[in-house]
Amino acid sequence: MAPKSKQSAPAHAPHGYEFGGPFGTAAITFGLPVLCYVFTFACNDTTGCPAPSLLNPKTLSLDQLKAEVGWPEDGIWGLASWKATGWTIAYYLFSALLYRILPATEVEGTPLSSGARLKYRFNAFNSAIFTLVICLAGTIAQGAEFPVWTFIAENYVQILTANILIAYALATFVYVRSFSVKPGNPQFRELAMGGCTGNLIYDFYMGRELNPRVTLPFIGEIDIKEWMELRPGMLGWLLLNCAFVAKQYRNFGFVSDSIVFISVVQAVYILDGVFMEPAILTTIDIINDGFGFMLSFGDLVWVPFIYSQQTRYLSTHPVTLGWLGVAGVSVILIAGFSIFRLSNLQKNIFRTNPNDPRVAHITYIETKTGSRLMTSGWWGIARHINYLGDWLQSWPYALPTGFAGYVILSAGSNAEGAIKMLDGREVVQGPAKYWGMIFTYFYVVYFAVLLIHRDGRDDEKCAKKYGADWEKYKSIVKYKIVPGIY
Repeated sequence: MAPKSKQSAPAHAPHGYEFGGPFGTAAITFGLPVLCYVFTFACNDTTGCPAPSLLNPKTLSLDQLKAEVGWPEDGIWGLASWKATGWTIAYYLFSALLYRILPATEVEGTPLSSGARLKYRFNAFNSAIFTLVICLAGTIAQGAEFPVWTFIAENYVQILTANILIAYALATFVYVRSFSVKPGNPQFRELAMGGCTGNLIYDFYMGRELNPRVTLPFIGEIDIKEWMELRPGMLGWLLLNCAFVAKQYRNFGFVSDSIVFISVVQAVYILDGVFMEPAILTTIDIINDGFGFMLSFGDLVWVPFIYSQQTRYLSTHPVTLGWLGVAGVSVILIAGFSIFRLSNLQKNIFRTNPNDPRVAHITYIETKTGSRLMTSGWWGIARHINYLGDWLQSWPYALPTGFAGYVILSAGSNAEGAIKMLDGREVVQGPAKYWGMIFTYFYVVYFAVLLIHRDGRDDEKCAKKYGADWEKYKSIVKYKIVPGIY
């Protein structure tokens, strides 16, 4: 077990275990990569989503299942390839190169426990646009056969593996390196109060060092946590979506309105996030959380590969929404976005200028710490009304997949209601209907759990910070996220 550092950050009040403690974090650390592979193989473009044998567990055989899910001929070694790993690393290096050479703004972060402020270089939006322009040019020239799109589709499993390995390697690197943090160091390195329990697996998952940085030749200094948060994974999510749009066109000779809708909506969400890059400095990820496997895997694997499950599904089973369907999911999206943006805007205005006419009517509790807790307006409806808006925005990602599930039949089957691929194969829902929703609606369920957990963490933090004032606040604003329900 690694010795505890004497650095000042962990000297805060005891920070209890989260995520089920050592056993829970161990399960997540080794279980989530397996779940990513389960999603990849169980919902596939070989036999169906889910694979037919999974619908008949009594007659299930391992050999048959391997054939149905497209398991590599050379077994587990086929999950990776030097080619895919090399190009994945090249993608990271290209992103780092853009970080150095493209115009950027430099700002200072929030004060650390030492009072110092770290400097950050922001140009994630410029990097994303530069990369997307290259891909757009390639797509105009070569269409759906643009090599980037075909390479992603043909090497999806191997690219997934490469990112998983990078996530483990990165988490290991920052964990080992964190033991070199010394009190009063001139680089302002600090340990995260939640990641220095002395339990190896728990600290590996949570992250020991708060803001690990590394200096690379020519590239210069990179803040690993901030850089990974908004660059390779977020842009990777968008690129995966584009690759699946191209794949659908290669499969069927057309592009459905459902996959276009999801891709555009998620692209706006991603580009909005990278455009607002400086706002990340006030998030819990940057301020409180260390950089460990939780953020490494989340940024590099979970976000791009799990969040793109809907477009991956639609690349093999097109769904037509029609104008009415597009309008319906758009209303939900706009409602969620409005709640999210308007509530956050109201909070930001109140914090910066409480005398602004737009928030002058807001009632509040003034705490002993000097902070003001809003008890009317958006924040009088629920303590995290912005989470409700955020969650509502997740539904339009999944709803366009409909009652998901499909079976792929051989050419010439002439099944009723089948969608024919250009190679003659036919796609029908058949007995798989509804079962595919496990994959396409997983994000909605996961995001709800994430927001509830985040609300719990915030409640605990505020209870410690505000004491009795927080209890008084909760007696006035009774609901956490969903008014009248939760």
